[in-house]
Amino acid sequence: MLTALSIRDVVLIEALDLEFGTGLGVLTGETGAGKSILLDALGLALGARGDSGLVRQGAAQAVVTASFDTPAQDGAIANLLAQNGLELEPGEPLLIRRIVKADGGSRAFVNDQAASAGLLRELAPHLVEIHGQHDDRGLLNARGHRAMLDLFARLDTGAIAIAHRAWRQAEDALAVARAEQELAERDREWLEHAVAELRGLAPEPGEEERLADRRATMQRGEKIATELQSIAELLDGSEGGLSQFRQAARILERIAEGHDALAEALAAIDRAITEAALAQDAIDQAGDALAFDPAALEADEARLFELRGLARKHRVHPDDLSALLDDLASRLERVESGGAGIAKLERAVTQAHTAYAEAARTLSQARQQAAARLDAAVEAELKPLKLDAARFRTVVEPLDQAQWTATGMDRVEFAVSTNPGAPFAPLIKIASGGELSRFILALKVALAEEGGARTLIFDEIDRGVGGAVASAIGDRLARLAGTAQVLVVTHSPQVAARGAQHLLIAKSHDGIVTRTGVTPLSDVQRREEIARMLSGAEITDEARAQAQRLLAA
Repeated sequence: MLTALSIRDVVLIEALDLEFGTGLGVLTGETGAGKSILLDALGLALGARGDSGLVRQGAAQAVVTASFDTPAQDGAIANLLAQNGLELEPGEPLLIRRIVKADGGSRAFVNDQAASAGLLRELAPHLVEIHGQHDDRGLLNARGHRAMLDLFARLDTGAIAIAHRAWRQAEDALAVARAEQELAERDREWLEHAVAELRGLAPEPGEEERLADRRATMQRGEKIATELQSIAELLDGSEGGLSQFRQAARILERIAEGHDALAEALAAIDRAITEAALAQDAIDQAGDALAFDPAALEADEARLFELRGLARKHRVHPDDLSALLDDLASRLERVESGGAGIAKLERAVTQAHTAYAEAARTLSQARQQAAARLDAAVEAELKPLKLDAARFRTVVEPLDQAQWTATGMDRVEFAVSTNPGAPFAPLIKIASGGELSRFILALKVALAEEGGARTLIFDEIDRGVGGAVASAIGDRLARLAGTAQVLVVTHSPQVAARGAQHLLIAKSHDGIVTRTGVTPLSDVQRREEIARMLSGAEITDEARAQAQRLLAA
């Protein structure tokens, strides 16, 4: 509910602070007093284009602040704010401020937090509905008619949304599988060759490193073995060190007897022979250890070459060849068994489509029944509103399957025929300005219990009518005000008399500046204003008496 509206420097309004209550509020004033300025100012707070022409002449900027009392259970508003990084504490009013500068710049704030004009436009349908002579939104927007019919019929579209999502997900899964299958079929020959080649090689993780290490060891052993053979010749050859030592020892054995120095020399040579023999044994053992099979080295080198060559071909590390084989084999298996998988997905799509279609048909039947009830409810309101010849119809038509959505398979649109025999056509295309407002009023009365914005504003809905029709309009506005806050800009005394709050809009001029002001009226002032609306510039006692009778009624 709109609780307050503060306006600074908007067109002819210098400074204005208004408070609004529940029920029916009426705004009256002479033609040209500036009633439209109030709606323009509120429009700024609801995200309308920030035109610098709205800034009062001589002012640097225009500022409009609107305060709304939003119920804690209003999840739509809370969700919108949360999606835009804003918060609204439980019980806290929603405060929207819009600033338009004279140079054309514009800023918006929600509860003193910077926001975009786009967010204000998203919030607007949840806060205020404005219906006027040239309204092209709200009830006139065919895109919202389906939701209004569902609200009227109290239809839950949650189940159809779930069925639609399941159907679309099944279709998406099938499309992905078919695309993969098509791609895989194109690659089938290559896959078969690659898998056969990899399986023939049978690569193992870590194999490349093991082969490289073993080959390096064998290559190093070949070089060392050549050196060891040279050492063996030096030690144990026919002219080697051991042979020379042994020959010297035999000569010393013959001549060393009884000669101490020669005995020591013989002992030293014996020790040298022993150490040299030990060295020879160690060298022989090392040679045995370093011995290798040239055929094994050749086989390892060939294997290593194949591994590295295939890795380069597939642009992977040799250690990843084994995992690549598993992946390609799996892809090949899917290609070979893909037909069965696609058939299963096709059955899932058929089942999901059938489930959705059945739910949508049930929903469509409920909408057809609800449409007949809504038509009767609206037509019951038309005759008192001087729309005797008019007929109203809620058109529920099937959509092409390509247009089926999470809300069903129906297109819903409100249509009217304003004259006997005339064809039905969309409401906005066939009704005149005055008729349009009364059709909207009839619709709002029929839909009064079914949600929507909590503040309804009607701009001159009573234009061109009077007497009993004006009374009927006032009666229906008062009924609407039992379920929502209703504000009406009116020229009709019958409508003005039904208001719980009465605001007078007037223009003043001090010789230099023209200003528009708004004054809440007391009971006596209300009688005078309604008497003026009845009689014109000169207020008569008879007009006052008639005004009193309207107020009393």
